[in-house]
Amino acid sequence: MSGRVFYSGRDAFSSMSPLYLLGLNPGGDPDAYRTETIGRHPAEVASHPGNWSAYRDEAWCGGEPGTWGLQPRVLHLLRRLSLDPGEVASSNLVFARSQQEASLTRRQLLQYADACWPFHQAVIESLQVRAVVCFGQTAGSYVRRRLHADRQCGEFVETNNRGWTSRAHAGEGGVNVVTVTHPSRTDWCNPAADISDLVSNSLS
Repeated sequence: MSGRVFYSGRDAFSSMSPLYLLGLNPGGDPDAYRTETIGRHPAEVASHPGNWSAYRDEAWCGGEPGTWGLQPRVLHLLRRLSLDPGEVASSNLVFARSQQEASLTRRQLLQYADACWPFHQAVIESLQVRAVVCFGQTAGSYVRRRLHADRQCGEFVETNNRGWTSRAHAGEGGVNVVTVTHPSRTDWCNPAADISDLVSNSLS
């Protein structure tokens, strides 16, 4: 299937990573990216330097590396946390690509998420992750259920007219789940919408 597994390289997945970044699934037209398959992607990432990040080092849509779409927003968050993007484990809840979330039925999404979850569970346990940052409510709701993260332990409300809210919940084994506004829709670089402090508190 068209898709990808890793958004950071070997360094991020071979030593402790207090933070785990999880989007919902890779975007783009599966037909246009039909050669970029889930099966081929691990070997492709293995060919990159150990310290590699799709958010920092990939050129998306013809732009300079790290400058397109949500890339600057994720990099802003990691700078605020004093974390190297190439050392932070990053992936998507679902590895299969779709043009948008609505392109997948709820049944498909749950099936794919269930199939991918053993990978994420192994990452969280082996890297001793303390906080899973989920981009958007769909990914956050699924991860919260899996980690039994039911007790709210933090909240950030945007200080703008929109007032969108991001929340942190405490889960089993000391792992917090932070469900944040999606960086494709929200400019985290704007102080009014910056979720960095919420994530930082979830790591402490």
